[in-house]
Amino acid sequence: MLRAAALLTALLLAAPAFAADKPAKATGAAAQANLDVLRSTIRANKKALVAVNLKLTDAEAKDFWPLYDRYEGELKGVNDRLVTLIEDYTKGYATLTDEQAKKIAEDYLTVEEDRAKVRRTYFGEFTKVLPGKKAARFYQIENKMDAVIRYDLAGEIPVVEE
Repeated sequence: MLRAAALLTALLLAAPAFAADKPAKATGAAAQANLDVLRSTIRANKKALVAVNLKLTDAEAKDFWPLYDRYEGELKGVNDRLVTLIEDYTKGYATLTDEQAKKIAEDYLTVEEDRAKVRRTYFGEFTKVLPGKKAARFYQIENKMDAVIRYDLAGEIPVVEE
C-alpha cells in the first residue's frame, strides 16, 4: 500500500499543469485544460495502481476489469459533477451570497451521497468476482488514492469568506 501512496504522490507532483495554477487563479480554457490533464493522468495511473496492489489471478482479472471499467464510468459522472461544482465555486467564492453558499454545500452533499451510492452498489458486484479480502483491499486502495487527491484539492480550494 505504501507503494501505491508513493506512486500516487509522485503522480500528483508530476502533474505540472495542475500544480502550476490553483483553481482560484486559473481561468477559462487554461483551467479546463489543467483539469482535463489531471483527470486523464489520474485515471490512467489509478488503474495501474490498482493492478499493482490488488494482485489478481488471471481468472479474477477476467471478471474484475470489465466491472472496474463500469464502476469507474459511473464514478466519472459523479466526479465530473464535483469538478464542475469546484470550478463554479472558485470562480465566485469571494462574492458568494449566503444562498449561493448554501446551494453549493447542498450540491456537494448530493455529490457525496451519489458517490457513496455507486460504491455501495458496486461493492456487491465486486464481492461476486473477488474474494472478500480482495474486495475490501480494493476499496482500501480506492480510499487511499481518494484521500491523497482530496488532500491536494483541499489545499487548492479557497475557504468561503465571511
